[in-house]
Amino acid sequence: MANAATGLGLSERVARIKPSSTLAVGQRAKELKAAGVDVLSFAAGEPDFATPEPVCTAAKTAIDEGLTRYAPVPGDLPTRQAIADKLVRDNQLTGVTPDHVVVSTGGKQSLYLAFQALIDPPADHAQPPAEVIIPTPAWVSYRPQAELAGARVVELETTPDNDFKITPEQLHDAVSERSRVLVLNSPSNPCGTMYSEAELRDIAAVVARAAQERAPGLVVLSDEIYEKLTFGGIPHFSIGAVPEIAERTVTVNGLSKAYAMTGWRVGYLAGSGDFGLALAKAAAKLQSQLNTSIPAFIQPAIRAALDQCDDDVERMRRAFAQRAGVMHHALTQIPGLLCPKPTGAFYAFADVSRYFGKTSPAGAQVDSAVSFAAALLDERHMAVVPGEDFGGCGPRCIRLTFATDETTIRLGAQRLHDFIESLT
Repeated sequence: MANAATGLGLSERVARIKPSSTLAVGQRAKELKAAGVDVLSFAAGEPDFATPEPVCTAAKTAIDEGLTRYAPVPGDLPTRQAIADKLVRDNQLTGVTPDHVVVSTGGKQSLYLAFQALIDPPADHAQPPAEVIIPTPAWVSYRPQAELAGARVVELETTPDNDFKITPEQLHDAVSERSRVLVLNSPSNPCGTMYSEAELRDIAAVVARAAQERAPGLVVLSDEIYEKLTFGGIPHFSIGAVPEIAERTVTVNGLSKAYAMTGWRVGYLAGSGDFGLALAKAAAKLQSQLNTSIPAFIQPAIRAALDQCDDDVERMRRAFAQRAGVMHHALTQIPGLLCPKPTGAFYAFADVSRYFGKTSPAGAQVDSAVSFAAALLDERHMAVVPGEDFGGCGPRCIRLTFATDETTIRLGAQRLHDFIESLT
């Protein structure tokens, strides 16, 4: 995109990327709050709890002890060992060693490294690109990251009627000889639902069969950042534990959500077997040219989180479970609002399309999730995330986070109810 007058410009690749709508809504809500407006924000995907004390103490001690120099690119050995042990112990992944693990600046960077390591853009425009299969609605960064790597995104649309989950038949029909990555996110952002072990095993069977018949390079990229935040009676299960696809699964996780460490920026990826080793080496090589590593003094804090904070995580999980019940009950009292029961993460994803075609008291035309959310923020001072950027049926939905106290949830539900009642 060169400027005709100066010849200067930016890349088309970057120009095509949309900014994150989730961050944009949160920023608008913060601006209104700074101006003195009483805004209730249900936009940010961030726990409202403090980081557990053992984590903070470990980082402070590391700084006091001078651990402030460069760290190994993939993470130091004790930290990668702690992560490998966790994946084997808690997730039943086999054969994961420290050499299979790369620690990065947040789960988002781990996903970016994985896409870049797995996908090549076409050698010329005449060749079809690799395909990344993404069940939608899905977290907003999967699509742009896949497209930055040169892939074409294939969406598998889901609906509230099936708790926003794909079927094995959908996946079977979507896989082609160009399929390179299947992205899975369970529990889901934005949907707040999750797959059972049986459902994931059925998906794994489709992947294994497709790899034999027509997609030998197909890899599962499993984003499990919300794995510890489950409360619907469905235990978390890692698809990488299925032997048939263990060595074609990349597991991505981090400490942001379960440990209330969003600002610490800690994520990691891991595979198993020879392919997992090759992927880790590739990801580390790429990271060495990006940001080298996460700070050295944060790595003892990672170990403290994994080894000492189970009770803190359980306390937060129980709080989220209680809030999920409050949120879902309140939303089901609003006529015409369709919202599956949240079973994991800390989101409710509600279909508001019944109210399209109406007008707000201030004269705003509500004809999309974006206009619904904008009018709700401007007129009732309640921030939610419109679902357009999540894909699939997202344009009919709004995302509400219940990573806030129960009083705020109830007040927000009342504001939402009042706003909907005011539409004509």
